[in-house]
Amino acid sequence: MRLRGLVLAVVVGVLIVGSAAFGAVLGVSVGGDRGVSVVTEERAAPAGVATQAIAAIDDLPALVDRVKPSVVQIQATTGGSFGGQGVGTGIMIDRDGNILTNYHVIEGAQSVTVDLTDGTQAPATVVGTDPGNDLAVLRAQLPSDRIVPATLGDSDSVRVGEPVFAIGNPFGLAFTVTSGIISGRERERSAVDGRPIRNVIQTDAAVNPGNSGGPLFNARGEVVGINTSIENPTGQRVFVGIGFAVPSNTAKRFLPQLVKGETPKHPQLGISGVTLDATIAQGYGVSTTQGVYLTSVGTGSPAAQAGLRASGRTGTGGDVITAIDGRIVRSIGELAGIIDSHAVGDTVKLTVQRGRDQIQVDAVLREWQSG
Repeated sequence: MRLRGLVLAVVVGVLIVGSAAFGAVLGVSVGGDRGVSVVTEERAAPAGVATQAIAAIDDLPALVDRVKPSVVQIQATTGGSFGGQGVGTGIMIDRDGNILTNYHVIEGAQSVTVDLTDGTQAPATVVGTDPGNDLAVLRAQLPSDRIVPATLGDSDSVRVGEPVFAIGNPFGLAFTVTSGIISGRERERSAVDGRPIRNVIQTDAAVNPGNSGGPLFNARGEVVGINTSIENPTGQRVFVGIGFAVPSNTAKRFLPQLVKGETPKHPQLGISGVTLDATIAQGYGVSTTQGVYLTSVGTGSPAAQAGLRASGRTGTGGDVITAIDGRIVRSIGELAGIIDSHAVGDTVKLTVQRGRDQIQVDAVLREWQSG
């Protein structure tokens, strides 16, 4: 499991840890077609069911028994003179033997083996990877009667306080079950390539190295997250009550591409900035109190090519993005989310406050570049 420190500020192309200023990376994801057979749950729950599910898990042992066969242990062996083996977790997603996990579980692996709860073991190959979302799909040569696909739920519907449980292989302890609640939503974590993963779910269900790539289940036995990292304030590989999971809806969006063996491309605007309010606006000397004030513009980035200006050495003189394609931008998060909804090569129209003038410029989004 990737262990990461507290993220206090991020910029497009660069992750900054420990800064007092808050920013956000504007390099996010693209979509794909839906033409793949993945078990998902899109329908609304019957009246009263959601409330009951959020309130409690009536019979957790029975629910664990039902969903546990969908979970696999992953052993990834790396090459080199000294070679090594890492242990992670995966989730069966369809009857073709495709397994969803984290990219960092299989990064650099020369061979991969999966183990099922009943002792079945099979080789697996990496089919598709998405380092920008820390996701990957493996395909294992499993007997058809041993394949039990999980149901991918709607991560947008989870609520803070809702009970959840995780199944994984922490420190090699096979198929360990832990439980907790949804502690927070709309968090942001850094992927392997430095790109931010948005709308990440926070949980206090204990997850540790070896849980990576495993499911975070809700009270209906649906996968609402793929466990990916823990908070790491001391630099030790110890769970401190804060774990993070990539939203299931993020996985569902890119699974069609991953199953085809493709690597999704993610768009980038190439700026860093801060969300304005009256106090911050006064500090930067700008007249508008709503939007994103630009503190830097990447050299050669779409923003630079569109002529956007960042603040100078005095911290003043930067442009303020107030809208994209006519949609009002109130925060750096909203700006990043809009960019995230586009594809590489899309043109976006930016409404910009420059001094006392309001202008509009077009920017052509490029593929995410770290650094």
